[in-house]
Amino acid sequence: MNWGRSLDLLLVHCQGEIGKVIVGGAPEIPGATMLDKMNHINIVDDSLRRFVTFEPRASVAMSVNLLVAPTRPDADAGFIVLQADRAHPMSGSNCICVVTALLESGRVAIQEPETIVRLDTPAGLIVARAACRNGRCLSVSLDNVPSFAEALDREIETPRWGRIKADIAFGGVYYAIVDVDQIGVGIAPDHARYLAEAGIELKSLLAEQVTVKHPELTGVDEIAYVMFRGEEPDGAVRTCTTLKPGRVDRSPCGTGSSANLVTLYARGRIAVGDRRTSRSIIGGEFTAEAIGMTEICGRPAVLPRITGRGWIYGREQLRISDEDPFTSGFALSDTWGPQVHQLTEDG
Repeated sequence: MNWGRSLDLLLVHCQGEIGKVIVGGAPEIPGATMLDKMNHINIVDDSLRRFVTFEPRASVAMSVNLLVAPTRPDADAGFIVLQADRAHPMSGSNCICVVTALLESGRVAIQEPETIVRLDTPAGLIVARAACRNGRCLSVSLDNVPSFAEALDREIETPRWGRIKADIAFGGVYYAIVDVDQIGVGIAPDHARYLAEAGIELKSLLAEQVTVKHPELTGVDEIAYVMFRGEEPDGAVRTCTTLKPGRVDRSPCGTGSSANLVTLYARGRIAVGDRRTSRSIIGGEFTAEAIGMTEICGRPAVLPRITGRGWIYGREQLRISDEDPFTSGFALSDTWGPQVHQLTEDG
């Protein structure tokens, strides 16, 4: 068979959340910085994103990471998170998938017992410390970008649940963090569909009622995700991040855990050096630690460290052909959920 053009991917998951990594065959993305490249995908040409994140080559419960050469001299590699709605500046679970792929594929040499990998992302430089043994990446600790609280207990009017409160915080992307008891369910696998649809409904309402704009990152000006939050008897935070068009994150969510960490700091519930466990809807765990403080344009910001693990579970090669009738992909409500039309309207 004459394949012609193709994409090579490593199949990786982090605590059950799939974050495939494109390691070969991708076109050059214009832009002097990783942020420029992300904005090019979102504003100018989203054909690669659609090709790898929609059916028939993809499914709803996954992301794809575009591995590219770094645009800054202090980084080993760069990557951009591609999801069904758009390209995003940062994701903790996807970052862990990328580090695992780089190390176990030999693209970055493993140094035991610890390998430091510096990643160029649209949100900024991420320093990852990977615990390694016998050629394997056992866990990854990410020193995330400075994270800050935008608003605590921001009230939102909803037709379905009345007036609810949300914490608005940046942890690599913007989050609205909602205590889950306000919508009358708990964070559990049996409630995944309800939580997914509720999160997307709230995201639409937030877009009408709350304005955000990162003071330094051009184009980072929307609440990307709604994350539901619950508290466990052992002190862990139960997390459920919702993603368009209507699904839930299988992992504990690294950027969401960072955003939640800063809300805890802003309320005086943690100090620098404190750690919290983030637990996902299926029981996977990250550790979130406040390792320091800084400022972003005059506002206090926490330096979060997120620790978790990824697993490479396979390889994939995707053929690129002009004769393929579905190069732009498609999505149907039977698996993507009833709000899938928002992707074709907004994506």
